[in-house]
Amino acid sequence: MANTILPADTYIVVNKTIITENDKRIVTMLYQPIIGHTAVSLYFTLIDDLLKHEIMSNEETHHHLMATMQLKLENIIVAREKLEAAGLLKTYVKEGDVNNYVYVLYSPMSAIEFLNHPILNIVLYNNIGKKEYDKIVNFYRVPRLNLKDFEDITASFNHVFSSVNGVTDYENDDIIERNQGAITLDKHVDFNLIISGIPKNMVNERCFNDSAKELIENLAYIYRIDDLNMQMLVRNSLNEKGMIDKNELRINCRNFYQFESGGSLPTLVYTKQPEYLKMPRGDNSNRAKLIYDFENTTPYDFLKSKYKNGEPSLRELKIIENLMKNYHLQAGVINVLISYVLKVNNQKFTQNYADAVASQWSRLKVETVEEAMRVAEEEHERIKKKTTNRKTTKPSSDKQEKLPSWFDQKIESDELSSEEQKEIDNMMKEFS
Repeated sequence: MANTILPADTYIVVNKTIITENDKRIVTMLYQPIIGHTAVSLYFTLIDDLLKHEIMSNEETHHHLMATMQLKLENIIVAREKLEAAGLLKTYVKEGDVNNYVYVLYSPMSAIEFLNHPILNIVLYNNIGKKEYDKIVNFYRVPRLNLKDFEDITASFNHVFSSVNGVTDYENDDIIERNQGAITLDKHVDFNLIISGIPKNMVNERCFNDSAKELIENLAYIYRIDDLNMQMLVRNSLNEKGMIDKNELRINCRNFYQFESGGSLPTLVYTKQPEYLKMPRGDNSNRAKLIYDFENTTPYDFLKSKYKNGEPSLRELKIIENLMKNYHLQAGVINVLISYVLKVNNQKFTQNYADAVASQWSRLKVETVEEAMRVAEEEHERIKKKTTNRKTTKPSSDKQEKLPSWFDQKIESDELSSEEQKEIDNMMKEFS
């Protein structure tokens, strides 16, 4: 695979499907909260390249995409990878003096497929919250009609049309049809282990087909189930024909997760900052690296790293969950809040202190990591000035030592003290 794309590298777009106006609405309403607006814009831009040709576009350079979208090439590559991960695009490359790329477009899932997908449905819910999620579900919900007192009088085909004699039945291949790309995960489930632990007389030879394996992979990922526990859950989900009852497996995995996590389902503490609220890549400063870590770590993993990979308490996780729900703070912002509260509150993450900070940030409508860091820095400066004016006996340096390194504006420069650099390095290790 080509490691580097240059503006001069060419591409063509191939239409592998039929994309309707309803598909475009689904991409905007369902996919965009997950993959972000830049990826959606790239998807629609590639469709526009097809408009005059329908099946295959003319050859273009990546400079054309950069000029059309007014984006850096690295941002286009990130957006392309999100489309690939979501099953909306496949990419092929032929390397040479100039690399040639083929971008194959696929339709999105239907609304009912998306809203019942074991991964996408939960990620969508976590990214937009219950209120917005319910709006989307209601938009696609079909009204129930009571046809009990009605008679079906629909005409059949042969009632309306007569057959034609002497015409051979034709089959047509290679006609364009609606195609969807698949959501794929890096394989991590050991199916040999799962299969070996189930007696052969209990399973049908077609039990572990591709669709069953895909469901098991998805459920293991979203519910964080290891191979041995998944083996037990699969065994308990077999029907009398030796096949996996997929609905039963979903229920068993959900119940298992609820039992293991004290009665809760996958919650907001396992989400990351939404893509559309992340800082664009390309800045390699120390501050940008910290922002990237805040944005791409879940609050659960962030708090866990503070305990040197020990488990946060259920009380602390509940505090975080309530902060995200009650004050509508995003995951990356919560990570900044956690770092701030722990530093200024003697490594104690308490409800009252966290509520006070979250309430202020909610009133200020803080949505991004950059905004959260800026507000925290300004608050620190305000408190420091207030403390100085009161002429407190406690040295201000003691207060400064408790604060995260990013409170110091010198982090914007390239020259950091050895102590600051050590703190940044340690922080980066926690997220690696």
